[in-house]
Amino acid sequence: MADLFFDFDGTIVDSEIGIVKSIKYFVSKMGLPELSAKQYRTFIGPALIRSIKAYYPELSTADVDQAIRYYQTYYRQTGMFQLTIYPGILEALTTLSDAGYAVHVASAKPEEMIKLITKHFDLDQYFTGEYGASSDERTRITKTAVLKYALEKTNANPQRSVMIGDRDTDMLGGYHNHVKTLGVTYGFGDVPELTKAHAIEIVNRPNEIQAGVSRLVG
Repeated sequence: MADLFFDFDGTIVDSEIGIVKSIKYFVSKMGLPELSAKQYRTFIGPALIRSIKAYYPELSTADVDQAIRYYQTYYRQTGMFQLTIYPGILEALTTLSDAGYAVHVASAKPEEMIKLITKHFDLDQYFTGEYGASSDERTRITKTAVLKYALEKTNANPQRSVMIGDRDTDMLGGYHNHVKTLGVTYGFGDVPELTKAHAIEIVNRPNEIQAGVSRLVG
């Protein structure tokens, strides 16, 4: 049976509150210009370092490192638990596992944080493996790199694997690893973003994921 790799933020959980508060924390601590609500939301999904450099290109490497440390300080203490599990996603994960699929997490969030969160919310029972970025958020940070790492760890066949996520980074990660791609619109991305990034299938609700996976890999 196929291997399924789920993005985490925006696909399994709505983590907007915790992530945005963590961003605002480093912005405040460093005296940086505030962003709009729409701009803050774009941080959800891609690697943190990429977004910091995009919005604050004037920051030095040392400043970027400091911003990440401030972010992680708030996120580890409070932010990572400020989330809600999407309605219907647990039932979808259970149905997929019962159907024989191997279900994993592949996220640009640091792997250690993924494991802390899934354990805290009793989500770890739904996944065969949980794979993420390196702890320094500087190596293995893109979804392409994380998914490559996850494929190697699981010894999964890319042609029998599906990357499931809500952002263009998820779809591009699948595309660059020759993995089939399934976009979801209930998170932070939309149809144009997902389509442009090579989504093969797109679904609107968690209870549609299994049908989308079936169309891709049977």
